[in-house]
This record gives sequence, C-alpha cells and structure tokens, in this order.
Amino acid sequence: MNYTEKRPWGKFENLLDTEYCKVKQIIIKPDQAPSYQYHFKREEVWVVVKGKGQLRLDDSITEVHTGQIIHVPFKAKHQIKNTSNEDLIFIEVQMGEYFGEDDIVRLEDNYGRT
Repeated sequence: MNYTEKRPWGKFENLLDTEYCKVKQIIIKPDQAPSYQYHFKREEVWVVVKGKGQLRLDDSITEVHTGQIIHVPFKAKHQIKNTSNEDLIFIEVQMGEYFGEDDIVRLEDNYGRT
C-alpha cells in the first residue's frame, strides 16, 4: 500500500520502496518549496510530470517544466520551488544505500526545520 505524508509545502506519496530504490510522487503547492538540502547516502532523478518551477542545484538556478528530467547527484545541494499557481508534480527516484528521511541535511528552510 502506498504511503502519503503531508508537508508544509505540499505532500509526497511513496510509490515503491525497496532495498535498491525508492520512488515518490511529490506535489508542491503554488509558491512553495521544500528545504535547500543534500543527502549523503542517495542520489535522485526527478521527472517533472505537471507544472513549472525553479530548480536550485548547487550554485545554479534554472527554470523547470513538464517533461524535464533532472539528476541530483550524491551530496549536491538542491531545492525546487513552484513558481506557478498550479501544483508542481514530479516523480522522484532515489538510488543509493539508504532512503530514510533522516538522510536530509537542511541548509535553508522556510518552515523552521533547519
């Protein structure tokens, strides 16, 4: 059974959770963003399936849109912000040795979670 968890910026749903990968659907509400963060034990690939936003990957900021594929390497600092008035939805595939939420190192956060 899939597991959904609400966050201040939106929510995520676990679609697949194995020893070799985790797959989530992530929904970010308009004008919201998860924390600027990185991970020690996983890399991620995101496929934007609906909406548009702004990606901050290390020191680079780019616009993202439906159909775009983004690679977030191990230890890369990253954040995605919804810049539209519709939900931003992407599929996140995590690969590595560990997929727990406690492998998030938050550098900046709009919700006081650093």
